[in-house]
Amino acid sequence: MLSTFRGLPPTVWTVFAGTIVNRLGHLVTPFLVFLLADRGVTGAGTSYVLGALGAGNLLGPVLGGFLADRIGRRPTMLTGLLAAAAAQGALFLAPGALTMAAAALLLSAASATVSPAAYALMADAVDAERRQRAYALFGWGVNIGTAVAGVLGGFLAAHGYWLLFAVDAGTLLIYATVVATRLREPRRAPKAADTAAGAGLGYGVVLRDRLLLALLPLFGVQLFVYSLTEVALPLAMRDSGLSPAAYGATAAVNAVLVVALQPFASGLLARLPQLPVQAAGSALIAVGVALTGLADGIVGYTASVAVWSLGEVVVAGIAASVVANLAPAHARGRYQGAFGWTWGLARFAALTLGVTLYTGLGPAALWLLALTAGLLAAATTLVLHRRVTARVSHTLAA
Repeated sequence: MLSTFRGLPPTVWTVFAGTIVNRLGHLVTPFLVFLLADRGVTGAGTSYVLGALGAGNLLGPVLGGFLADRIGRRPTMLTGLLAAAAAQGALFLAPGALTMAAAALLLSAASATVSPAAYALMADAVDAERRQRAYALFGWGVNIGTAVAGVLGGFLAAHGYWLLFAVDAGTLLIYATVVATRLREPRRAPKAADTAAGAGLGYGVVLRDRLLLALLPLFGVQLFVYSLTEVALPLAMRDSGLSPAAYGATAAVNAVLVVALQPFASGLLARLPQLPVQAAGSALIAVGVALTGLADGIVGYTASVAVWSLGEVVVAGIAASVVANLAPAHARGRYQGAFGWTWGLARFAALTLGVTLYTGLGPAALWLLALTAGLLAAATTLVLHRRVTARVSHTLAA
């Protein structure tokens, strides 16, 4: 399977290994609601903590992208990892809902600073033709770690929530050690390139890129539809009278399919035009999510999960690769920061708008929205294919 990723430089493999370790410790967030209830935090208090957790995912990518271009990729990753480890301790020791919300904000913001820097570092180390495979490998590492963490988290939670925090903080520190000792940052364009381009060191260079600004909302809609699998799927299964164990089984189906198929799919699909493949995968995700509305038993839900899981396999690494290929060398961190912010906004919208539509207008309205919005975004992505191809070709020629 690993022949798909053969030839990628050591930097990419190091980030891949560190990501698996980090994701093995991604334990606290899935069990946070249970921890809050155990400490007597309910109702409004729970909303404050979960809202802060979502808000951090909007702040972190913007800060991470800026710092990655300003102080470097490795220092930004180290700062985010160490701050996240400290936030784990603060969240565990926080005495009430407000202090837990503050710690949750720091935790999610610090964690979210790491990915833009890691993506930019890989873009520095890999040429445009291999970036899709590099980002697919990164995503594969996320899925491997998350799949194992799902099993590990349940076991540890049964023996004490403090174990979740200890493992999370420990894996963050291990990843930080890997970054400090094993990663080397390639030489990049000087910071003065921003000033020469008239862009400054902020996000002006991103905001002036009309093609990127056209793509990001489309990616955002696609990510919103995908994020409904984390939010609305468990609600639908609960309303069908299925147990949490049934939801865990469908999550296992997703993990097995992605981990098993992604290396093969990435090798085959990397030879094809990126945006048409992205559109096809996004359409699969939209159809799979919409099929949730037709399911009423474990077989139906498993089938819907299988469809959108195949879509997840197809799109792996493409969006981040397109963003990296559009970015000037001196602004790769900020371009990935903007993409990370889009991802954070999509998840936040799924948690808020998605749940509101499900409970207010009814499940059918949400599934119809997911299908319509997902297919329209996929189709519109195809319209931009020629512009993106021309832009990337011009950038590589320059």
